[in-house]
Amino acid sequence: MSDLAFLPAVELAAKIRRKEIGCRELLDHYLARVERLNAPLNAVVTLDLERARARADAADRALARGAATGPLHGLPMTIKDCFETAGLRTTSGSPELKDHVPAADAVSVARLAAAGANVFGKTNLPVYAGDVQTFNPVFGTTNNPWDRTRSPGGSSGGAAAAVAAGLTSFELGSDIGGSIRNPSHYCGVYGLKPTYGLVPALGHIPYAPGSRIEADVNVVGPIGRSADDLAAAFDVLAGPTAERATAWRLTLPPARRDALRGYRIAAWLDDPACETDAGVRACLQGAVDALRRAGAAVDESARPAFGLDEAFRVYTGLLGAAMSPGMAPELFEAQAAFAPQLPAEDDSIVARFVRGSVMRHREWLAANEQRERLRAAWAEFFGRFDALLCPISPVAAQPHNQDGEVVARQMVVNGKTRNYIDQIMWAGVIGVAYLPAVVAPVGRTRDGLPVGAQLVGPYLEDRTPLDLARRMADVVGGFTPPPGY
Repeated sequence: MSDLAFLPAVELAAKIRRKEIGCRELLDHYLARVERLNAPLNAVVTLDLERARARADAADRALARGAATGPLHGLPMTIKDCFETAGLRTTSGSPELKDHVPAADAVSVARLAAAGANVFGKTNLPVYAGDVQTFNPVFGTTNNPWDRTRSPGGSSGGAAAAVAAGLTSFELGSDIGGSIRNPSHYCGVYGLKPTYGLVPALGHIPYAPGSRIEADVNVVGPIGRSADDLAAAFDVLAGPTAERATAWRLTLPPARRDALRGYRIAAWLDDPACETDAGVRACLQGAVDALRRAGAAVDESARPAFGLDEAFRVYTGLLGAAMSPGMAPELFEAQAAFAPQLPAEDDSIVARFVRGSVMRHREWLAANEQRERLRAAWAEFFGRFDALLCPISPVAAQPHNQDGEVVARQMVVNGKTRNYIDQIMWAGVIGVAYLPAVVAPVGRTRDGLPVGAQLVGPYLEDRTPLDLARRMADVVGGFTPPPGY
């Protein structure tokens, strides 16, 4: 890993502060890699060259006079193309927004800039961040740097591919159904889904540009090449909006343990409701075995007091409700007309999503009560364990499959056909309960595809899975660049 581009972002930031590398020098290094390596990947889709170079030069001048902006001073980075960026095209992959240039930054983008980050481009995603792959009519398809015949996942697929290929120092993604976590797993990088509500999502599309509301379940978080990168970005991103900061302060507890030997970890590696492919399961088991050898107490039989399929039912209904305000009026009306025609016994994911998208408020409150019961069960579970290690997806990176709607596609798990949407089951069950989760690389399948473990922490205890991911890298290995990059 000799190329400077693959160093963790925190190490690059330290080199800048020590003046071992210039801000403009590092930016030009990443831009040269984008020019040389991006075309076959199609991860970075919009560049802001003139302004980025001007900001880098200004950052170098500031550093020369001892006036560093913040912890990310001069770090070049890219941003998922669903976050509004002032003066820079923001499309969310939709032809309707192909010429949309916001006047203001999303809250998260503004916080990164205030900490010194230099946003030089945007990365690809599916239309309105609505798929587990990354393709759209505006910019086309993004490929996985480990195997370009496969998808990097979605919706932060361009973001994870850019980080893995060394095209950026770190990234900003969003996640309502695994959109940070699945691409991190598929591309072999680190990703953080924070506790819901800790990082403001204002300026994220969907909802509509300029919206003042935030979607239930959806979170904003970083993607990087180390757990330390995630922690550094999280420290910058987390905190109340300006209006709430009048009275609110964020004081998160430290990690529960200070060594692997003290951790109490539950391992839920497979489930009849969502069978884990053998290659993925082997890597997860390897991580469990390594943690045990390092002295962690790991229980492979412990489960929360509900079934995976039960929690997924709650998630899919609330997901429909969360996404409903972002639907085009004609689509919403079609859903409203279709919902009453669904047989009462139809409990498919499509049926749950459609019913959720048009549910009355009274029905939403009943669904939220179900969620709160799940959250209470999780709280009891994390009274006994510090963290849960589980899959984020039952499979490794999948071949490109853009036929029809995502719910109609299929994939193969252990030689059997499964619903394509099973890729978001583990993600949804964790997300609907508002829990923090880190995806960390733990190995590769026999086909050479990366595998990430999902490390889930207690509500508002984001520093625990971040710490566990950092320590786990010492015993299972961390990020490895894809061949050829």
